[in-house]
Amino acid sequence: MDKLVIIPTYNERENIIAILEAVLSLPGDFHVLVVDDSSPDQTATLVKELCNTFPTRLFLEERKGKGGLGTAYIHGFRWALNKKYTYIFEMDADFSHNPADLIRLHQACAVGQADIAVGSRYVKGGGVINWPYSRILLSKGASLYTRILTKMHVKDPTAGFVCYRAAVLAEINLDLIRFVGYAFQIEMKYAVWKLGFKIKEVPIIFQDRTRGSSKMNKGIIKEGVVGVWRLRNYASSTDYRSVSL
Repeated sequence: MDKLVIIPTYNERENIIAILEAVLSLPGDFHVLVVDDSSPDQTATLVKELCNTFPTRLFLEERKGKGGLGTAYIHGFRWALNKKYTYIFEMDADFSHNPADLIRLHQACAVGQADIAVGSRYVKGGGVINWPYSRILLSKGASLYTRILTKMHVKDPTAGFVCYRAAVLAEINLDLIRFVGYAFQIEMKYAVWKLGFKIKEVPIIFQDRTRGSSKMNKGIIKEGVVGVWRLRNYASSTDYRSVSL
């Protein structure tokens, strides 16, 4: 087993089948793990039905309650490491990330020798579609704010489209990752950067969802703003390296 794409879901009934079929139809034998947080709209039921069609490539983990994006990914990371996957991906369920770009993220690690590849909106060739100017300004401002406070040279630190080498995730003490929402993506990249791994940004075009509702809210934005400040202080005295190594 080589490549696993982790897709967290909460009320993604309108998108889930199409996104899974798009990923599973890619060349390169991608596998998918859906981590569903008890979606009231029965997202998990649709995934279970499709698992019958792809019994060796599509998997579902159901969690009780709404635990947040960060804990869903960490759950998926541990599952993937236990199953001995080599490359582990983060991806949204709503087609804001183009499934075809998974191939370029994989190549950046498998051929380009990156330790993690970040699908970046803010490097040359990247961009966004269907976002209001206010959202673009907020996102770019958050990225600049993060770079200034952390000194981490990643132009899109909040990006959620990522490929990790499994060896990188195995070296991070995931119990020390504190944030669960907007700031989770920043903290994961910061931990990777702090441990000295090579991060490569791959340009992508991010397209806002056309079906379903956005999970962005004031609480997530607040965690991002306040969380980066707290992260800088917390991480300065934190060794993210796994104690098992």
